[in-house]
Amino acid sequence: MYREMTLKDVQSVLPLYIGYYNTCEEGEWTEETAGKRIRQVLGMDGGWGLLLEDGEGPAGFVMGYFKQYDDLISFMLEEIVIEHTRQGKGLGSALLEETEKRVQKLGAAGIELSSVNDEMHAHFYEKAGYRDAKNFVQKVKWFYA
Repeated sequence: MYREMTLKDVQSVLPLYIGYYNTCEEGEWTEETAGKRIRQVLGMDGGWGLLLEDGEGPAGFVMGYFKQYDDLISFMLEEIVIEHTRQGKGLGSALLEETEKRVQKLGAAGIELSSVNDEMHAHFYEKAGYRDAKNFVQKVKWFYA
């Protein structure tokens, strides 16, 4: 079952977020840092999320925000998380597809995202029809070694 995610859902999705990123992505998320990240995205102007629930509780979620341009609105996908023991069963693909339908109905002309540059992520997004943008390059400047 899908439903829009709100700030009230932060506590229930923390185990998904921390479990996935700390187990699968070698992260070091805590309840404090993960909670802050989720609240930042959902609480911003245009913030939006979709929660996937089953009989066992939250199975995954998507969050991002609607981004205004001069001539259109885009949805900036910040996170898509599936509980790490349930991955590989099509839940992420179904959640992404449902997200696409809903954000389009809400006025988005498309979805933008930044992804880890590895084979697993490339396969997931390519399978869903996402392509590398030719007119944008992500830039970063870190202030630590």
